[in-house]
Amino acid sequence: MNLHAIWAIYVYEMKRFFRTVMESLLSPVISTSLYFVVFGAAIGSRIEQVEGVAYGAFIVPGLIMLSVMTQAISNASFGIYFPKFIGTIFELLSAPVNFLEIVIGYVGAAATKALMIGVVILITAQMFVDLDIQHPIAMIAFLVMICLSFSLFGFIIGIWAENFQQLQLIPLLVITPLVFLGGSFYSISMLPPAWQTVTLFNPVVYLISGFRWSFFGTADVAIGISLAAIGVFFALCLAAVWLIFKTGYRIKS
Repeated sequence: MNLHAIWAIYVYEMKRFFRTVMESLLSPVISTSLYFVVFGAAIGSRIEQVEGVAYGAFIVPGLIMLSVMTQAISNASFGIYFPKFIGTIFELLSAPVNFLEIVIGYVGAAATKALMIGVVILITAQMFVDLDIQHPIAMIAFLVMICLSFSLFGFIIGIWAENFQQLQLIPLLVITPLVFLGGSFYSISMLPPAWQTVTLFNPVVYLISGFRWSFFGTADVAIGISLAAIGVFFALCLAAVWLIFKTGYRIKS
């Protein structure tokens, strides 16, 4: 394992993040504040509690998931796409660095950025509501796994994308709607039975449900199913990345 190569890629990606750290961290703070104003104040005044949890607190896990998933995908996809765009990917591929070291460097940096943003949102949320996290270790584990999994997914998108527009295609048109429809701001038990069944086909439901369980001890689906869902998604992304480097899909001329 070439640790020097991994560290070099990781540091390079993190430096790019810290060059715009104020914008990167200020944006989720403002967005989170606006969500609390709109959902917490406007809707929360009509829905006081959901499953015994104050509505303002109930939406915190969903807010964190929304930002973490989109940021992990965005950072990882841009991180690998830009070397493709300017042609330096071939220098990286010809260097004495294997695919695993490349993935660890890029995905590790993207996951770190997403994790930092998740922590910032959590701190911001505590300015608006009282949060008593029942399972802090499980919360951290869920957050780290989701950051890693969606960074891997973003890495795949960055390899697949042929232009900058495609980088935003899946996060905007697929991930964001799935998060909004996956119980981020409501419990799926509030839906009619038919829609509850339909919602269970949304994979994001299992991630948000498990993450919310770590906060409040309540979940829409069993915690074991949530853990299995994130494990399967991580394994599928890892297998896809391995296949990309094995076949040279869109990274080799």
